[in-house]
Amino acid sequence: MSTFVRIGKKVKKFAKSVLLPKPKCHVSYCRRIERIKTKERVCAMTFDDGPMNLPACPDLFDGRAMTDVLLDILDEFNAKGTFDVIGTTAENYPDTKGEEGSPAWGGVSFDHYPAFQKDSFGGAVNCPQLMERMIREGHQITNHGYRHILFGKKPFVYGKRHTLGSLEQVLDDLTSLDQLLRGQYGYPMSMSRPPHYVDRIDADFTSYDAYEKMGYQYLAASYDGGGWLPSKHEDPLQAEIDEMVLPLQKKLEEDPDFFCGQIIFQKDGYNMALRTPVAMALRKQLQLLTDAGYRVVTVQELLKRSPFADVGSDDPDFEVFRALSETHAIAYSDNTLQPDKPMTCGEFAMLAAPREAAVDERLRQLLAGNRVYRSRYSGAMLWCIQQGLLPKNAKENALLNAELLKNAEKYFSSMPEEFTRRAILRSYTDS
Repeated sequence: MSTFVRIGKKVKKFAKSVLLPKPKCHVSYCRRIERIKTKERVCAMTFDDGPMNLPACPDLFDGRAMTDVLLDILDEFNAKGTFDVIGTTAENYPDTKGEEGSPAWGGVSFDHYPAFQKDSFGGAVNCPQLMERMIREGHQITNHGYRHILFGKKPFVYGKRHTLGSLEQVLDDLTSLDQLLRGQYGYPMSMSRPPHYVDRIDADFTSYDAYEKMGYQYLAASYDGGGWLPSKHEDPLQAEIDEMVLPLQKKLEEDPDFFCGQIIFQKDGYNMALRTPVAMALRKQLQLLTDAGYRVVTVQELLKRSPFADVGSDDPDFEVFRALSETHAIAYSDNTLQPDKPMTCGEFAMLAAPREAAVDERLRQLLAGNRVYRSRYSGAMLWCIQQGLLPKNAKENALLNAELLKNAEKYFSSMPEEFTRRAILRSYTDS
């Protein structure tokens, strides 16, 4: 089954890069943070699905909790991790244990961390001492869902899985973990990664809608640190360790700057064969990065270098863009700024309209069944029309036929080419 998953990943990667058109991005308050642009040798490591209060497997650390082992190793290198934690999977029953080595290794209907019927040893609810240590030592905590239930369907791999299936249920789940961290630890989370990267919730909503409502950024990753897929080699554990270390070593040999601004994906817990190669490979990974002159920081710290994937501190307007991004939606959902392309009316509307209109009112209308608001820019554009900030003919036509807002970004023409995003963002700041 792990071979099936590996093949599926390669087919998906090929389809996305060659066969399928690139998904259309939109200006959004929620941006998918995969990497940032910087020439500095600094990167981030994220650890999913923890914390875990069971020993590593095999246990080479005198019975210490798996998460403690990772924290000990990070501390050796003065590195800071980003831990994408769950609340607890203890409520995810009744369920049946899945086949070891398959995507259903933890459960057929639900995920169970750290393992089936071992739920009480994992998650923020059950591991307060591990949570306290992460926070005390300066690591970042992000929201991976209270129960780690898929937001929507993923039939290719998880066809039998229960899903949350509605925006309201997704928000309830995220809010439960958010409130736990705020209430118990005084810790405000600012980022989230959806379980198994499933973005679509239903016909109207995606994870981006949920994260905009929560005030989160989408925590993604640009490099797979490996180890979570089981190996079938004669010595599977060593093969899994090698799969985590050797590709990273090769990348650094080919290009010492390869990891500048990158976010590395790891796992805080068992892989699909109930082994923990990360416990043995992490020190080797960190040593390679350290020898190459890298510092490993939190994603939050990484974003202080630059909040964008394509614009860094060498851009003459960088400080203008960075300051404006803290209060306005100016970047696309893929975290690019693309400052030298023309700005469309829809993008201008997202810049000009208050967040309440662009996000809250749009979601409220959609939840009420008003599908005119499916357009990403519809809430912001309608506000701008009402304020007289868009052309008169656009105002008259849109108010006469609200259906036009369904395809607002197509209907409203682009501004003239001289009105680049850079020029408008710069002038907007000056005003």
